[in-house]
Amino acid sequence: MTPDTAVELCRNAVVITLMVCLPSLMSAMLVGLLISLAQAVTQLQEQTLSFVPKLVVMVLVALLTLPWSMSLMDSYAYDLYTSIPERLSSE
Repeated sequence: MTPDTAVELCRNAVVITLMVCLPSLMSAMLVGLLISLAQAVTQLQEQTLSFVPKLVVMVLVALLTLPWSMSLMDSYAYDLYTSIPERLSSE
């Protein structure tokens, strides 16, 4: 395996990981921002008030995006395994 191939494989793995994590992280950030604004307006500084809604939203978004993320990871794994003979023969 050449260094270029290893870098390409690592880059693809990182891109897939970011694509799978992005919906949950963005929703948690948006909910956290909205709750922070509500806390600033009401001057209510309870830590669990920001944690529980973010957790619930992240779980819901993860469940909603599960089919898409599983198909993305499945296609990546399939492409990775089917390219093994090609990568080995190019050495």
